[in-house]
Amino acid sequence: MNKTVLSDDLISRTIETRRYLHQYPELSGQEYNTSKFIQEKLLSFNIELLDFDEPSVVGFLKGSKGEKTIALRADIDALPIMEEGDKPYISKIPGVAHACGHDGHVAVLLAVAEWLSTNRERIKHNVIFIFQSSEEMTPSGAKALIDQGVLNNVDSIFGLHLWQGEERGKIGFTYGSMMASADEFEIIIKGKGGHGAAPHETIDPIYISTYLIQALQSIISRTLNPVHPGVISIGKIEAGTTFNIIPDSAKVFGTVRALTPETVKIMREQIVQLTAGICESFGASGEVNYFLGTPPLVNDLNDSKFVEKVIQDSFGKEVIKLIDPVMAGEDFSHYLLEKPGAFIFVGMGSEKSNYPHHHPRFDIDEGVFQNAIQLLIDIVKNYQ
Repeated sequence: MNKTVLSDDLISRTIETRRYLHQYPELSGQEYNTSKFIQEKLLSFNIELLDFDEPSVVGFLKGSKGEKTIALRADIDALPIMEEGDKPYISKIPGVAHACGHDGHVAVLLAVAEWLSTNRERIKHNVIFIFQSSEEMTPSGAKALIDQGVLNNVDSIFGLHLWQGEERGKIGFTYGSMMASADEFEIIIKGKGGHGAAPHETIDPIYISTYLIQALQSIISRTLNPVHPGVISIGKIEAGTTFNIIPDSAKVFGTVRALTPETVKIMREQIVQLTAGICESFGASGEVNYFLGTPPLVNDLNDSKFVEKVIQDSFGKEVIKLIDPVMAGEDFSHYLLEKPGAFIFVGMGSEKSNYPHHHPRFDIDEGVFQNAIQLLIDIVKNYQ
């Protein structure tokens, strides 16, 4: 095993880069200053910039043999969150914050690019560096890059997430399904409005929605195979204008999560069927608008075995954590629909990083940068 030793200077530059990016976050699809910063860094490393639509950035490093091509990906967008706390590098952009760790992902991949560029003679395979816009929104930035051909000559793709939900010092992944799909739906129930004092003259869409919301959970408990997890959550209801008027319509908004495409298909069909049946039974009508988001993230078996060996040889067997699947979504899943590869969690749960992702006080434990950088470098160096 060809294990990498990193300099303190590289780690210091990675922290400096991350803190700069943290102070100047940009929302999905708007990361043009971030894009310019990344491009300048890659050019300073003598890494070729490929022609893909901004604000995403794609770099290319030719290996000494160039037999195969490995892609490494970092997401670059921030969230519409007002950051809280007193850290010296707090966001300078009101209402926008790197509250998920993407600033760390960019800094880590830039450090990997710098190390690989100065050690080209030790790198056998070609490497594509993907700095991807719009992970936090639909349509996905990953899908846009795939449609432009970013994976055309790629043999495998790898990505990581600095993960607050796993303790610092552990590196987690799983074989097969690792993260869930993330779809959205809107149900419109159309009834007949009227005065609250005469409900018998109405078809009350709010009352109907209470039946439908409960019935949707029967999809999870009585339709799905219990060993194939799924989640349906209602997050928003819109109806009515005042306390004593029954409205003509009501809207119910929710999310669907599952670990396999087959489970997603079942839940989608059942949401449509239950909506139509329950609304009809009350004399109302129901319309379902279903919005496909990210598909389930499924790691390739062979590349997962390879990643496990890299972790064991580079960090020790005790660092490996085979995790349970997570019901959060991640658009790295689009890449894994096209090419083999693996997604990895670098644990950073600690006193420094004790707030969850997307929390206004979220922060990265920068002490894990060394492991994250070394992991990606060792994946490149030892890929067969």
